[in-house]
Amino acid sequence: MAETTVAQTTKTGTAVAEVLAELAALEDPKARAVNEKHGDDHGVNLGKLRALAKRLKTQQDLARELWATGDTAARLVALLICRPKAFERDELDAMVRQARIPKVQDWLVNYVVKKSQHAEALRVGWFADPDPVVASAGWALTSERVVKKPDGLDLAGLLDIIEAQMKDAPDRLQWAMNNCLAQIGIEHPGHRARAIAIGERLEVLKDYPTPPNCTSPFAPIWITELVRRQDGK
Repeated sequence: MAETTVAQTTKTGTAVAEVLAELAALEDPKARAVNEKHGDDHGVNLGKLRALAKRLKTQQDLARELWATGDTAARLVALLICRPKAFERDELDAMVRQARIPKVQDWLVNYVVKKSQHAEALRVGWFADPDPVVASAGWALTSERVVKKPDGLDLAGLLDIIEAQMKDAPDRLQWAMNNCLAQIGIEHPGHRARAIAIGERLEVLKDYPTPPNCTSPFAPIWITELVRRQDGK
């Protein structure tokens, strides 16, 4: 009898072991070396990982089981095959506290939490959390609101916090706060001059190595360049 593939077993529910076995077969030392430079502990090419998730399609129960393994590649698959609106608020809160790997946190926030009906409540709860990794998720959601739903946000107050705390914040939280600073400057002309001035004074990410043809994450450069593009100049 021919070996059953992961894709063929999705109708009856794929065993976690099968997915883990396929991920193990996709392990590439070169990919792992690249990922580890960014703090990610897996060696699966993301294109191949996405292809696996596409074959699995949406399976909420399997997603929960894959997340529970704690394996980074398995968790990334889980985030691609889950139903974002099926998670309860407490479940998402627990997941973000477990998501210590940058890519896992990034996908969790962007692919799942942002689509959840609990996103705003979680944003408020995470924003000032004492765990800087959790707080960074709150700031990521805040940046989303700065761009898409700024009504009700105290933008001047956010700039106050950034000005006081970003310089000495841990790396991931600092990055999230810097992103929020840039988005305020880009999207809200009335706060642009102050956002640029804060960036220039704090010099966060000023010397960040930026590849050719990419925009520096240094807020004054980032803001100026994106506004230039928006204005078509």
